[in-house]
Amino acid sequence: MHTAELIELNRNVEASIVPSGDKVTLQKGEQAQITQTLGGSYTVIINGNMFRIDGCDADVLGLEPIKTPAEGAKRPKNTKELDEQIQQQLKTVYDPEIPVNIVDLGLVYSCQPTKIDDSWKVDVKMTLTAPGCGMGPVLQQDAQNRLLCIEGVDEVDVEIVWDPPWNRDMMTEEAQLQLGMM
Repeated sequence: MHTAELIELNRNVEASIVPSGDKVTLQKGEQAQITQTLGGSYTVIINGNMFRIDGCDADVLGLEPIKTPAEGAKRPKNTKELDEQIQQQLKTVYDPEIPVNIVDLGLVYSCQPTKIDDSWKVDVKMTLTAPGCGMGPVLQQDAQNRLLCIEGVDEVDVEIVWDPPWNRDMMTEEAQLQLGMM
């Protein structure tokens, strides 16, 4: 969703400045233009600056929160089903400046589920498109939160790694097409 229409914020809301990732409070009554609504979060422009608003705060824009795939899924019965749900969930994590999910961007290097008693721990190694990306901690937290939504997953560790360095060849063909790189 991208709209030229200005939407008045109906309450104060915490947001992240894009691309620095710094937290700020946007004030009730400010006029926002939505530029991206992917993965359940909202990228808006207010007074010429870009901000990311979490999906749980969709009401501030007069919108309903978007559910992730795990919110309607059953508890995975085996590792194969868990791996599928992990991929589905990670495909709902987006950089607020890039309209492609972190999986198709090639940012997720590994996901390792481990059975612990009657639950799962998931270890993720991922990277960023650039080492100085201020949104790194936000994307890291998004990935962790999305995986914790999977029924039976009680622990998630998302580690940002820099080896191997990310490059555009790690993107899926679909992502490259979507970004006009092919």
